Amino acid sequence: MRFAVLQFGGSNCDRDAMHVLEDVCGVEADLVWYKDGFSRDYDGIIIPGGFSYGDYLRAGAIATRTPVMKDVISHARSGRLVLGICNGAQISAESGLVPGTFTTNEYPKFICDRVYLRVENNSSPFTSLYEKGEVIRMPIAHKEGRYVAPDDIVEKLERENRVAFKFCNEKGEVTLNSNPNGTMNNITGVLSENANVLAMMPHPERAAEKVLGSDDGKRIFDSMIAHIEAQ
Repeated sequence: MRFAVLQFGGSNCDRDAMHVLEDVCGVEADLVWYKDGFSRDYDGIIIPGGFSYGDYLRAGAIATRTPVMKDVISHARSGRLVLGICNGAQISAESGLVPGTFTTNEYPKFICDRVYLRVENNSSPFTSLYEKGEVIRMPIAHKEGRYVAPDDIVEKLERENRVAFKFCNEKGEVTLNSNPNGTMNNITGVLSENANVLAMMPHPERAAEKVLGSDDGKRIFDSMIAHIEAQ
């Protein structure tokens, strides 16, 4: 089993993801520079957080148009796993791996905080080790993290159980006050049609060890590993 962690100019969570995969979860991983592309097949691809290309035009827009993303899309279409985190979620949405987009926060400033999430779907390859309705805690760090989509798309995501996580309060209540960026329906984790792509704004790699204040994020990586091992 081997993962790829894709690295663009401006990525800054790539080595965090590598650490979690290799040192915390104990699986092999390669750091792949976008210009080099993929020299082999991978079981899973992580598109990490950061500010690829300085977020010029809009977050993720330029990275999406690099040739390596054609290989990422092909990887996803084959049914293999892709996890887009923060800037990686923006890239995933820009490239059409998930519907909708992640745009400027309702109050247009950078938010760096710890938030509570409610697990909406625990049947995906990314969430199978959680309980449905479980409340977990992870950091966020974004200015363009507000998920938006046409109403019919949001309704479809809800109906098809393709919302992985929603912002909530400590009690698991999904409220306006627990929504830090104005995202639609408090959505902060979106699954692709076949549930093999997850785009999420919170940072599970920054919540994968208790020394960081929470290890709730580790189960996303563990769920991916368990899914791959079962194939």
